[in-house]
Amino acid sequence: MAENDKKSKKQLPLRLSASLYDELARWAEDDFRSINGQIEFLLTECVRYRKKAKPSEENDE
Repeated sequence: MAENDKKSKKQLPLRLSASLYDELARWAEDDFRSINGQIEFLLTECVRYRKKAKPSEENDE
């Protein structure tokens, strides 16, 4: 993967319920992030968690 590919960002339309949006907005404000930044942070953390958990799950099979 080229360096530019790592830094480029994809746009994605996202529909959220009003209540979820409000919760994310409060959380983002607490963490001094934009809502978009908060969503990106949370998704990144989930992907990291999944990558760490996956090898042990494969060993269980």
